[in-house]
Amino acid sequence: MADAPSTLNPAQLEAVHHLHSPCLVLAGAGSGKTRVITHKIARLLQAGLAPKQIGAITFTNKAAQEMRERARSLVGARASKDLVIATFHSLGVRMLREDGERLGLKPKFSILDADDVLGVLKDAGGTTDAAVARRWQWTISLWKNNGLSCEQAEAAAQDDDERVAARVMKLYEERLAAYSAVDFDDLIGLPLKLLQQHEEAREKWRRTLRHVLVDEYQDTNATQYELLKALVGEQGLFTAVGDDDQSIYGWRGATIENLKRLPQDYPNLKVIPLEQNYRSTGAILTAANNVIALNPKIFQKKLWSEFGQGEPVKVVECDQEEHEAERAAARILAIRANTAGEHTGSTEWKDFAILYRANHQSRKLEEALRKAQIPYKVSGGQSFFDRAEIKDLCAWLRLLVNQDDDPAFLRAITTPKRGIGHTTLAALSDFAGKWRVSLFEALFQESIGTVLSAKAVGSLHEFGRYVNDLEYRARHTVGAEAAQPMLMEWLGEIGFEQYLLDSEENPKVAAARWSNVLDFIDWIARRCGGEIAEDGSGQVQSETKSVLDVAQTISVILSLAERGEADQNVVTLSTLHASKGLEWPHVVLVGINEGTLPFKREEEEMTTERLEEERRLMYVGITRARRTLLVTTLLRQKRGREIRRAFPSRFIQEMRLDEQVAKVNPRDRIAAQRAAFAARAAAQGGTPV
Repeated sequence: MADAPSTLNPAQLEAVHHLHSPCLVLAGAGSGKTRVITHKIARLLQAGLAPKQIGAITFTNKAAQEMRERARSLVGARASKDLVIATFHSLGVRMLREDGERLGLKPKFSILDADDVLGVLKDAGGTTDAAVARRWQWTISLWKNNGLSCEQAEAAAQDDDERVAARVMKLYEERLAAYSAVDFDDLIGLPLKLLQQHEEAREKWRRTLRHVLVDEYQDTNATQYELLKALVGEQGLFTAVGDDDQSIYGWRGATIENLKRLPQDYPNLKVIPLEQNYRSTGAILTAANNVIALNPKIFQKKLWSEFGQGEPVKVVECDQEEHEAERAAARILAIRANTAGEHTGSTEWKDFAILYRANHQSRKLEEALRKAQIPYKVSGGQSFFDRAEIKDLCAWLRLLVNQDDDPAFLRAITTPKRGIGHTTLAALSDFAGKWRVSLFEALFQESIGTVLSAKAVGSLHEFGRYVNDLEYRARHTVGAEAAQPMLMEWLGEIGFEQYLLDSEENPKVAAARWSNVLDFIDWIARRCGGEIAEDGSGQVQSETKSVLDVAQTISVILSLAERGEADQNVVTLSTLHASKGLEWPHVVLVGINEGTLPFKREEEEMTTERLEEERRLMYVGITRARRTLLVTTLLRQKRGREIRRAFPSRFIQEMRLDEQVAKVNPRDRIAAQRAAFAARAAAQGGTPV
């Protein structure tokens, strides 16, 4: 096992070697927090903890995978294999799989995704309006993230809409219990309930996880903080790694109050700031420090780097969105042209990112990039396989592969609806839980007739026989030519096209969704026909496959496709929220105007808390850049059908770029003045630089 190398700076070393009391590592942007976490894991192993006694918790599967790979390279494959490196939600799943029966859950409980939840909410609230159900979903999720029960939510409701949502929440929770199902929020709330109410489980998990490290601590919500406290107990052997200046998810329940509570709940908390930045130039960090300095500080820190001042941060005024998009494209082309002769090689497309506050801002940017023949990807956009209609069909395919997949069963039997209602499914779920079998297996049990009417049993048997027949056909349908008609026949049998038409008020939307379904069928059929690859003698086609073979590998194919997209040599378009944790050599921040960033609707009042979070979002955007940063602001902005005067964001003034120019040498100052002159000329109709 490797020792922490001398390349760790003094603050990082202090964080790595602090083992015997709670520790908060205040990790500024680009300060090497993942290195600190992985080296601290190595140090804990050296101190005598077994790998399975160390828990490292983060927020995304991608971050967990990266952390595991970094840990493997540091401590070796054998030690890293048993480390508990997980997201909050996957740790919650593990806890509930092992001990959920104490809360009345069966071991094979179902986990509903967002679309499954939407369907249950529609049923519980008696509505077909997806927009109404989504508002309930959002409200209920926020209540759960704040640790509120149905009764507490009803008492906290502030208007008629929230009172209705609270009543729906009660019916929704009853359905989840009947189905022995949980949603994503329950994967935090129920483990907390488990630890709070069951001493044996609490002691077991405290013995299991002797030291807990939490990455991106500033993104925790109230329930996640209470879960951490319950896991580590009063002794508090944990390391929280976070940054109050990057807390930007308040709108989804994350609370910066969790950082304020740590020193109150743990008076012996050791706070270690990481201020050395390994990402950005001095000019970029100065702009970031100047902006964030106007927010009140929980803990003091100021970023610095050894990369020198670098190129000044540039601000360009643009006439409208079209001009702004053209300037962004021209900026990318100019940097590519200017670096073509450098010894380090040409700048690649993947070295650039254009960041914005809201998704709708990407449309003009995409048009300009296509016109300039610049390849790009929209990061954080909806994947084809995340579309509801595709997930519906994937649920059917999952059920063919694994008839014990209860979430797939629930989705398939209700999409499209087959006259099998909530009461029948609740009784079936209760029966399955009692006999410890899957929902599909339960419907064929001889004694099912003791809890359901003959009509309900008949409907369930009809569905079960159809699934078995479909599985047989999928197993024996081989090759693209056979797969295409078989799959289209299946869609006709379940009435899927009509279901899409009935579920959408707009026929064009329904037609677009049906078009996606046809693309999906083509996708499956092509893979049934075998893959074409190259070997030394030319093209080789692999063996044809059955529809069931392809269904079995869909999840693997999707994960590989997503991994491949990450390596594409293209410019990234991304919202500021989705860009957190990422970095690029060259960044363009667009639409930095009052009303956009900071975001504010005309009828809303900008609260102090909202303004501070928007300022943190600007700080996150600035600190994504490594070498150059261009900030664009609009002189005129389209609002509906009107063109209105626009005003630069207050954050541009807060960067205090005029002070930076005074610090650079005369040659750089002249270059900056020329760039500013060219930008003004371009904004008035000149040629973009």
